[in-house]
Amino acid sequence: MRHGLPVRIDAADGPADPALSDDGRAQAVRLANWLAKDPIDAVYVSPMRRALETAAPLADALGIDPVVDEELAEFDRDAHFYIPLEELKAAGDERYLKVLRGEYDGDVDPQTFRAVVAVAVERIIEAHPGNVVAVVCHGGVINAWASQVLGLSDLLFFEPHYTSVNRFLASSRGHRSVVSLNDLGHLHGTRD
Repeated sequence: MRHGLPVRIDAADGPADPALSDDGRAQAVRLANWLAKDPIDAVYVSPMRRALETAAPLADALGIDPVVDEELAEFDRDAHFYIPLEELKAAGDERYLKVLRGEYDGDVDPQTFRAVVAVAVERIIEAHPGNVVAVVCHGGVINAWASQVLGLSDLLFFEPHYTSVNRFLASSRGHRSVVSLNDLGHLHGTRD
């Protein structure tokens, strides 16, 4: 799942690590209520504040202590700003256009980022054979894993909505497949 909508931070003294906005907290609660009856065996979460705050209601509803995994952090974890990608897109901001061109600020190498995400997700799969695991992370992390599973060269090929549920299957023989992307039933009051 992608985290809920965070607050905007235009410039921070250090890495921006925004909390959820009021809308983001409401999204997280709706997500937790929607998934609380699912047979989820474990919850993993990025160390970033917006992901931790999104995972908390779900973990509480399930009675599970979430496992924080540093390798589930977003590629922009060291950026001094957080402006929702959707806002950058709507404004035609050069930072959004750079991401579309595959240009990332700082020391981010897209292929290395994808490899780190793949190792993290495979480690989670290995630790929970036959189980259902919820992973609360970021749009870039979801894209990295989905593009890996689908064999796509583009790291960012779709825009995961805030608190979207993205389902994957992992067979014991190593086959990985996409079940669904961008499921928003919890935000629209539908189950399927």
